[in-house]
Amino acid sequence: MFSGKTLLVTGGTGSFGQAFLKRVIHSSIREVRVFSRDEEKQDRLRRSLGDRRIRFFIGDVRDSIAVTDVMRGVDYVFHAAALKQVPSCEFHPMEAVKTNILGTENVLRAAIHHGVLSCVVLSTDKAVYPINSMGISKAMMEKLMIAKSSQHSDSGTVLCATRYGNVMGSRGSIIPFFTEQIRNGLPLTLTEPGMTRFMLSLEDSVDLVLTAFTLGRPGDIFVRKAPACRVDDLAMALCLLLKGKPLPKKIIGARHGEKFHETLVSSEEMLVAEDLGKYYRVPADERDQHYERPRQNGPDSVPAEAYASNSTQQLNVEEIMLMLGELGLVGETAHA
Repeated sequence: MFSGKTLLVTGGTGSFGQAFLKRVIHSSIREVRVFSRDEEKQDRLRRSLGDRRIRFFIGDVRDSIAVTDVMRGVDYVFHAAALKQVPSCEFHPMEAVKTNILGTENVLRAAIHHGVLSCVVLSTDKAVYPINSMGISKAMMEKLMIAKSSQHSDSGTVLCATRYGNVMGSRGSIIPFFTEQIRNGLPLTLTEPGMTRFMLSLEDSVDLVLTAFTLGRPGDIFVRKAPACRVDDLAMALCLLLKGKPLPKKIIGARHGEKFHETLVSSEEMLVAEDLGKYYRVPADERDQHYERPRQNGPDSVPAEAYASNSTQQLNVEEIMLMLGELGLVGETAHA
């Protein structure tokens, strides 16, 4: 699908970007441009991949000139650059605004200006019913994408989004954090044991983005269905895999901005969502502000249940252990 094309990945040195590059590097792409702020990560990735078709550009999505310059000649954009840590965004909400909202505005505007064929922006479950700065900024990112799709419907640029929950093993996520505590002999610090979180692999996140790229219509949001688990069950699974026994835990309470459960599709969106098997497609409302025309397949009086981490398939400890083992996320185990 990328034969002879030039791709741009913003935030391309992050966990998703690296997994995405390893996937597309085997296709007959013309060029992939990695746009990010961290020159050290770029240098490491450049040396590890060793492919001249991958070019690295230092820059920040907050800088509209840099974004416009790197976008010239690009066919497809995958916008992964973001501030993702919930507590840090709580303490620095304007930084989340600058990157996740204004930075996305720069990316979308440049994509339309340069006639990019498709731009997929990456969102999060925290954008649904948001209670924290990161989720609110990502929800606004989604709204920007939908509004731009409507305002520039004749541009030829397809703007769409993906939305997924925790990516297992990604930088800054809970599995590497617990793993480090276990290996260092420290008590596991749990926020609230009964919290539930979606569990998605990096490969599944790449599949989701490629599905949105392939099937996306202007304004669509694609969601990957995923199982979930309790945080204390995840901690137990890691303890059994790495040490073969339960380990002490320390309950610290919810951090700033944390939800007890996460939601991938709201109850309002479920009324119009299209079930694609592994995925949900949430279409944009294509009406303007004249509401004489009813929305096709729109909400009726029948309530819908939100697709949330406490209502999807719940993994038990044994199932979590099996999943972690299959994905190779814990390295050498106690039973190896």
